[in-house]
Amino acid sequence: MTTDLSTSPLTTPPVQAASWWRGAVIYQIYPRSFADGNGDGTGDLAGIRARLPYLKSLGVDAIWFTPWYSSPLADGGYDVADYRAIDPAFGTLEEAEQLIAAATELGIRTIVDIVPNHVSDQHEWFRAALAAGPGSPERQRFWFREGRGEHGERPPTDWESSFSGGTWTRTTNPDGTPGEWYLHLFAPEQPDLNWNHPDVRREHEQVLRFWFDRGVAGIRIDSATMPIKDPELPNEVTPEAHPFVDRDEIHDIYRSWRAVADSYNEPRVLVGEVWLADPHRFARYLRPDEMHTAFNFDFMMRPWDAAELRTAIVSTLDAHGPVGAPPTWVLSNHDVTRAATRYGREDSSFGFVARAFGITTDLAKAQRRARAAALLSAALPGSLYVYQGDELGLPEVEDLPLEVLQDPMHFRSGGTDPGRDGCRVPLPWTADTSSAYGFSASPATPWLPQPANWGDYSVERQDGDPRSMLTLYRTMIALRRFEPALRGEEFAWAAEDGAEVLAFRRGDDLLCLVNFGDTPIDLPAHLEVLLASGELAGSQLPTDTAVWLRV
Repeated sequence: MTTDLSTSPLTTPPVQAASWWRGAVIYQIYPRSFADGNGDGTGDLAGIRARLPYLKSLGVDAIWFTPWYSSPLADGGYDVADYRAIDPAFGTLEEAEQLIAAATELGIRTIVDIVPNHVSDQHEWFRAALAAGPGSPERQRFWFREGRGEHGERPPTDWESSFSGGTWTRTTNPDGTPGEWYLHLFAPEQPDLNWNHPDVRREHEQVLRFWFDRGVAGIRIDSATMPIKDPELPNEVTPEAHPFVDRDEIHDIYRSWRAVADSYNEPRVLVGEVWLADPHRFARYLRPDEMHTAFNFDFMMRPWDAAELRTAIVSTLDAHGPVGAPPTWVLSNHDVTRAATRYGREDSSFGFVARAFGITTDLAKAQRRARAAALLSAALPGSLYVYQGDELGLPEVEDLPLEVLQDPMHFRSGGTDPGRDGCRVPLPWTADTSSAYGFSASPATPWLPQPANWGDYSVERQDGDPRSMLTLYRTMIALRRFEPALRGEEFAWAAEDGAEVLAFRRGDDLLCLVNFGDTPIDLPAHLEVLLASGELAGSQLPTDTAVWLRV
């Protein structure tokens, strides 16, 4: 027995409209790799706009765009040179406004990235700071310091970068002599801003209004725990007294941003990238006067293991409950090895320090588990994020030629880290190789090469195939919108839950069951199978398979 989705509402039910973000399905677009409208091999806004009907058919409520601003692309756009300009590779500000409006007409909201920790070294502020010299007001917007040692030859601290290596780069004076050092927690092309300076705070609030006034429904805040630094810049780094992560003063920033967001007739939404191991510190960012939601990295980084994922679900729900915020669930993003590869490894967890070349993967197992993980995450209360291509089951591209790699994480690791390019390879839309599998509007060489089998994963090949990953995602998202139990926030573990099984109820009549064991398990008594991630074995649930049952 199957559910008839022909009467499924096409828009968010009125009861959810005011707080659409609490249960939304949000699709992440990495603009360089989604669709190329002008045929130059780089994804752009024209390509995205042409594919909006696809996103409508997928059923998403909103799109999150990684940075589309003017940028030298030293870090994939997270080195922003001008927040009020679209990078010419992607299009123009007018095209962005048209894209936002076109998506809105289809019932799809827009979320854009804001990167408060740093800007590009090509930003007008930083260029002015370099030109003005030591002690100038222009340098007060950043962290310029004299070096240690007799001649200032050592950096001010020994902090380590998130991209490997040091966090300080020395400048050169006009006369050619070594000058001050400047702080960058990421790449040297990304100088950190000094959030003690009123210009920095004022500028970011104006940037928020700039995009909110153009119809953007919310912002995603990159590296949200890192903008505030201890002004003393202590050399020692400890979790208890960290000089630049999760400092108490950070919350003043997001309270002021929340006031801006709440000043609109339809309040805008703040979504934080909050990497913190402590769930209680994490929840502080979700208090009623700060962010609305934050990314749940714990769930994404866990291995394919019932006990591990149960722990992540429990800690997530426990952390969000006291502050009344909805959790978020995601399997992949533009920084992380794709689930359709990761879940087929002996160690199926994710960690940046463990990433390496040559890790063996069982792709068939990974695909099977990625399908089950999709149903698991979509059945949980809160909002669901889908990284572009996950709905196609795209694997990580792990054999990119070294000469095409662009990610600074690869280069700053000395070549030991493969970096993040493998999850950013342009999407396949058709089986036509002449147009880069439909990625480009005309024959073109994409900015990253696509595998020879990329057409097998294409939208064209999967569209209409009842067993495809794309059909699974479309049906899953439609059911989330159609089923009252999945639209609500009720959650309870079920009696069937065990060492190798996850089972939980949503509402009064929906059961999600996931088999992590090596052998099939008996299905409990039920009225209807709403959706399964794979073929059921009669009345049994096979290994690495999830099912939604009406009970």
